[in-house]
Amino acid sequence: MNIGEEHTIGRVPVRNLWLLMLYASDLYRTAGNRFSSVEETPDDIPDLVARMLVHAVERRIRRNLTAGYTRREAHLSRLRGKIDALESARNQLHLKGKIACRFDEMTINTPRNRYIKAALERLPSILASVGLARQCRSLARQLFQMGVTGDRPEKTTLSKETFGRHDGDDRQLLMLADLTFDLALPSEKLGRQQLSAPDHNEVFVRKLFEKGVAGLYEVNLKPKGWQVRAGTKLDWQTDDLSEGISRILPSMTTDIELETETQKIVIDTKFNSVLIKGWYRDSSLRSGYLYQMYAYLRSQEKNGEPKSLSSTGILLHPCVSEPLDEQVSIQGHRIRFVTIDLRMSAIDIHKTLLGIVQSNSHTEHNPDVVNCFQTVS
Repeated sequence: MNIGEEHTIGRVPVRNLWLLMLYASDLYRTAGNRFSSVEETPDDIPDLVARMLVHAVERRIRRNLTAGYTRREAHLSRLRGKIDALESARNQLHLKGKIACRFDEMTINTPRNRYIKAALERLPSILASVGLARQCRSLARQLFQMGVTGDRPEKTTLSKETFGRHDGDDRQLLMLADLTFDLALPSEKLGRQQLSAPDHNEVFVRKLFEKGVAGLYEVNLKPKGWQVRAGTKLDWQTDDLSEGISRILPSMTTDIELETETQKIVIDTKFNSVLIKGWYRDSSLRSGYLYQMYAYLRSQEKNGEPKSLSSTGILLHPCVSEPLDEQVSIQGHRIRFVTIDLRMSAIDIHKTLLGIVQSNSHTEHNPDVVNCFQTVS
């Protein structure tokens, strides 16, 4: 992919999708300070990730790659591990002076090392730096020569990996590799791979938008005393339940919740137009979304907990046509309908997302909020 040209997926420039992917990644949550100025040059995100991965892999090789055990089966002349009696009898191995064994063997050809090698092979296709691409290919070849072979393992295989005290560095390596595969996006305009189905694009970008916004808030607001939660399941305040109601009562799960000692903000991210054509007017807010947010806010009210009685809801949509920022207070709860243009510069996206929370915060009672936004303005 030619980095210098404008590519889009779901009408969003790829460079801004890279930014959202960075915000959504575990790497950003654990090493956000290393990306403090990335919004100024979002096109450089793949190169930045590549430099971090190259440095981490080179250091890991100097300290020796983490080895693991793999299960093997073999016909041996002496016992190793456990005997496979059925296999031995079926092949009459005793006549050959051998026995079928099952055993664990130490190897560096582990799923995590294959995953890292596959990331190094994938990166050059999206890098602007020729020298950096050459380093990635060279390291991938070095891993192959050391005995790391085979295809990229599935995520389900990697999820079974455990990390000991002495291989904690591998966790960051895998986070870098994860982000690498996310960044290797197909383009709608050029390239050999394409996401051709518009509905696929919309689902992909919608989920990324939600995770990216949550990641940005977690890194930037948590140090200032905010609690940031994503995908929180809410409980209805119920009584007098019939026997079977629990099996059929709909559940409620918020996208993002921001909370301090004195205030609570619920953010629901959508990826469609906030307005639709009404029955008797040209445009109307989507009623279902309003009802949903109303339920989120009112169902969590608790006497003796003032912030639950005045919590704020924000419905955050991309800007499809005209920008929108409207609000209404309903029974003590402020509900905002806000759009953000994901075609803006990365710096403006960063400032706008944080500014949305700033304008909903009681800054006169919370100086930490003011300080947080002064650092990004």
